[in-house]
Amino acid sequence: MYTRTPMRAHAHMHEFNITNPTLEPPSMSLLIVASTNPVKINGAKLACEAMFPETVWEAKGVAAPSGVLDQPMTSDETRLGAENRLASIRATEPEADIWMAIEGGVEDIHGQMSCFAWILAAQKGSSVIGQGKTGMFFLPSKARSLILEGMELGAVDDVLFKETNTKQKNGAVGLFTGNVIDRTSYYVHAGILALIPFKHPALYP
Repeated sequence: MYTRTPMRAHAHMHEFNITNPTLEPPSMSLLIVASTNPVKINGAKLACEAMFPETVWEAKGVAAPSGVLDQPMTSDETRLGAENRLASIRATEPEADIWMAIEGGVEDIHGQMSCFAWILAAQKGSSVIGQGKTGMFFLPSKARSLILEGMELGAVDDVLFKETNTKQKNGAVGLFTGNVIDRTSYYVHAGILALIPFKHPALYP
């Protein structure tokens, strides 16, 4: 067992050197992600590691209710799903240093269906909610039709690409880009944006 120390947003990175005991070992912090999907957990962890490299991150995924449709159909509904998941894990996992929730959704824009994800984050000791959103891309008409008939995007991807459980692998963005952008990296950038308030807490009181 280790003893976690609070995350230090402005600390300088140190490498622990056993021959020089004056150097501090890196601090260790706990990230709770509102999902048991390994892609989402890894994307959130990579975002934390990028923004706070002086900290060693332990990431834990926890199932949390979204309180919205299994396939959110608007940006507002999608964001609300992430907000609800974030509130849930903050209540059930109070020991975390950072909490993050990811919710993917779709929205019709001028007869075409866009696809994106919202990421919300919170930090222990802060009332600020960090928010980030992925880039948006448009789905083909066949995908739109299946979603409007009641299918979730993950199931639609499986049908179109004749694969299984793609939402826990490369996801829609990976399939449609030929893995030029995989689902993990798609989440990492939005996760970094959601963490901005905790990188500069004086600017986000």
